Amino acid sequence: MRVFTEERDWGQFHDPKSLILALVGEVGELAELFQWLPADAAVDRAREDRLHERAGEELADVLIYLVRLADVLDIDLADAALRKLRGSSARFPAEEVRGQAPDKS
Repeated sequence: MRVFTEERDWGQFHDPKSLILALVGEVGELAELFQWLPADAAVDRAREDRLHERAGEELADVLIYLVRLADVLDIDLADAALRKLRGSSARFPAEEVRGQAPDKS
């Protein structure tokens, strides 16, 4: 992502706020694909060729902006994700929460 950006001199546009707004926009485009699908049919419908392809494109856009944002902020995304998962594992022990939606309180 960094090389792609540098080759086009787009770094000047990649401040955190702009990247976050682009990321939110792409998440919105992904959400739009599923907005009116019945929840119980979404997975099956997402396997259909056209929706599957479009979902993949939007997920790729989300990933690209997320990776670029992490790069700009000098955050090791893989390390941050592993630390987050370790914290969530401690906060939500599987034997205590299996089959239950997490309580946000």
